[in-house]
Amino acid sequence: MADTRTIARLIKPVGFYNTKAKTVKRVTRIILEKYKGKVPEDMEELLTLPSVGRKTANCVLVYGFKRPAIPVDTHVHRIFNRLGVVKTKTPDETEQELTKIVDRKDWLPLNEVFVKYGQLICKPIGPKCSVCPLNDRCQWYRENYREKN
Repeated sequence: MADTRTIARLIKPVGFYNTKAKTVKRVTRIILEKYKGKVPEDMEELLTLPSVGRKTANCVLVYGFKRPAIPVDTHVHRIFNRLGVVKTKTPDETEQELTKIVDRKDWLPLNEVFVKYGQLICKPIGPKCSVCPLNDRCQWYRENYREKN
């Protein structure tokens, strides 16, 4: 098993790398000992691992196992609320609502598409509404941009 400094160096671009490196090492040890080196494929088991919440567990299911799940981060949560598709207060609530209204076949690509969309177009500050292909359907645009012009 790699030492914590090596892990930190490898994950440095993600931010908070020193803290995350310790967690990665801890989770790795648990997976090796409790699961014989095989990452759990079950949401409930994943959630028992330290620092693994719903978003991380869903990412493991989608990107690790190609299983339908909807990882909801701040971008996905913000965008679907801005569009008016959901009216939720937390990413977990957004996940619950999206699983009810998004066709299961679209769950796998949803996070990746909307995270990129949130980084490039629907930014938290200074969204690029003028080039957004969804602004005709966007509640936030109607309330905060179009009505002021």
